[in-house]
Amino acid sequence: MTAPIDPMLNTLLDAALPHVAFDGWSPATFNAAIADADITPGAAATLCPRGAVDLAIAYHQRGDAAMVAALKEADLTAMRFRDKVAHAIRLRLQVIDDKEAVRRGTTLFALPHMAADGAKLIWGTADAIWTALGDTSRDVNWYTKRMTLSGVYSAVILYWLGDDSLDLQATDAFIDRRIDNVMQFEKIKAHAKASPLLKPLTTTLERMMGSVKAPGAATDPDLPGVWRDPQ
Repeated sequence: MTAPIDPMLNTLLDAALPHVAFDGWSPATFNAAIADADITPGAAATLCPRGAVDLAIAYHQRGDAAMVAALKEADLTAMRFRDKVAHAIRLRLQVIDDKEAVRRGTTLFALPHMAADGAKLIWGTADAIWTALGDTSRDVNWYTKRMTLSGVYSAVILYWLGDDSLDLQATDAFIDRRIDNVMQFEKIKAHAKASPLLKPLTTTLERMMGSVKAPGAATDPDLPGVWRDPQ
């Protein structure tokens, strides 16, 4: 889910971006943004308790919101569902207005103590895509869809950062290949489910996974979901 970004935070973020290419998402960038945006240090600290880290998170989330807005405007009626997912990934790349900011963010969130934040952001992008495309799953599929797409999007971002092909043609082809990989995996799952030899195992797994539910409104937002007693 994406939420509107505070206007003052947007102002601070815009002021920070010209400095990110030189200083990364660092205290130096945060301090320069405060000065350029003419915001008091106290107000900036309230908006971003972790300084530039919170700005980097806001930058990613702003990109998610822009992608969702673009998806709502797009005509997807003639597309296969796999093509809708691929289109959403391409839109997510298109709304990035500063490739170096993403490169610096990737470096930041690759640090061991920042890995959880990075994983949460990627998961948030996958969730935003599935939600915008109308996903209604509330069982274990809610998780597997987002987990799979998180892996695809992570790989695409790393490939895109190094892509210098004309009009990013190499990245477009890479996206199609990754979606193909996912579809092949889904076919294998379907064959396993239909196999008489594996049917007892798949039936048992389905019964176990039936107790897994997607997070609801009352669920702690810091938790990925809940396990409900199947009684």
